[in-house]
Amino acid sequence: MSKRTVIVSGGLLEEAFVLEILKSEETEFIVAADRGLIFLYEHQILPDYIVGDFDSTPEEVVSYYRNETRVPIRKFNPVKDASDTEIALRLCLELGRKHVLILGATGNRADHLWANVQALNIALDAGVDARILDSYNQIRLLDRGITLRREEAFGPYFSVFPLAGMVADFNILGAKYPLYHHLLTPHDSLCVSNEFAEDEVEISFPLGEVILMETRDTPKIAGERGVYS
Repeated sequence: MSKRTVIVSGGLLEEAFVLEILKSEETEFIVAADRGLIFLYEHQILPDYIVGDFDSTPEEVVSYYRNETRVPIRKFNPVKDASDTEIALRLCLELGRKHVLILGATGNRADHLWANVQALNIALDAGVDARILDSYNQIRLLDRGITLRREEAFGPYFSVFPLAGMVADFNILGAKYPLYHHLLTPHDSLCVSNEFAEDEVEISFPLGEVILMETRDTPKIAGERGVYS
């Protein structure tokens, strides 16, 4: 099983869910992105790297890691061209990390969530498997087809949206609502909340990029099958 890198960002961090992921044997490397450092500090977890402008992190927290540990810290001016989560993701690529989970990328701020979804394209272009995760949602980008297996699925529902314009010849097989040679556009909600009809669902398209959201109505427990590893 491939070892994963976990970015802890400053959005929604569900304590039990996040702690189980961070303490899992599959988690090899942890990057704290600004306010996500508070969660690690409160739970006495030492990250491998810290990045951010720290405009929303108490100075005593940053000072502790700066003065009491040897964790590398990259501090950025608050007036910058990228979010703290994007900076953390770019660091992961720089360090050659191949499997990245981003926690704390969802929450109350829809603008931050959308910025984080768009940042996944940086990883996609680099051939890195990066995903946004909370107990209800797993979000990733695809530039090629994929087979989803019911027994490994994050949740019972999945939705697909085009990321950068229309996607021609888009197909979904094995689902409750199949599609054949469809023109997927950014202007409708046709592909929201599909479900498995068979044990495997095949999504295919020749060109383009799409957002795949796997979701559920009840919280996901990190130890259950289907959580990204």
